[in-house]
Amino acid sequence: MSTTKINISNINVDISYDDFGTGKTPIIFIHGFPFNRSSWKPQMAFFKETHRVIAYDIRGFGQSGIGEGIPSIQLFADDLILFMDALQIEKAIVCGLSMGGYILLDAIERHSSRFEALVLCDTQCIGDSNETKEKRQKAITSIIEDGLEPFASGFVKSVFCELSLTKKETLVNVIKESIISTALPTVVSGLTALAERKDTCNTLSKIKLPTLVLCGEEDTVTPVAQSKFLNDHIPNSTLQIIPQAGHLSNLEQPEVFNTHLLSFVRSFKG
Repeated sequence: MSTTKINISNINVDISYDDFGTGKTPIIFIHGFPFNRSSWKPQMAFFKETHRVIAYDIRGFGQSGIGEGIPSIQLFADDLILFMDALQIEKAIVCGLSMGGYILLDAIERHSSRFEALVLCDTQCIGDSNETKEKRQKAITSIIEDGLEPFASGFVKSVFCELSLTKKETLVNVIKESIISTALPTVVSGLTALAERKDTCNTLSKIKLPTLVLCGEEDTVTPVAQSKFLNDHIPNSTLQIIPQAGHLSNLEQPEVFNTHLLSFVRSFKG
């Protein structure tokens, strides 16, 4: 199966996704904000030879429909479970980066039986501080007044490490263009969803599944300290820090990222 769309009838929204490879337990990848499923290309290409891998566009992003309802992390988490239902996937290994991690932490709290294992990448459990909420509101105002170009230019500078900004210009430009191509209302509602998400730190100790925590060593958006907190409070978790990577560690150092993920999957799947 290749790139396609599926309509989740319960909520009448079309979800666009890539589905490659074969395997009993699929690996599902959830992208961060404000990206789309294409940000998982290095992982899809690598793992499709040995596993079934699925990357989908969160509603409103990429080629997925916006549907009805007010976008929120909880709504996106509900979508994940309904998406799995639509594909008749009972259990999956789910990998979420940044906002994808927020979605996964929300989903695991209410639907733990649907997951075989978790991979939390460049993410955190804390909610936004008042200061961060104010920054998001200022970003929304700026986007409405000036469009996405200035926002995208500033955003890529914050998510990539210095090495990537200077040595991987093609990658940086691809990500910048993907942000600009996102519908403006989606970016605005996404920022609001991030600002209003709940703190999930008190749920970490209840996670009993194998969990891999990955973080770029130079991530300034969700710093290493936050990944260490996840590792300290999730009982059956392992932490791997990826050198020469910022917030998009899966793109900045894909070989290292893939190696850690493959080792993790093999450790409990055999």
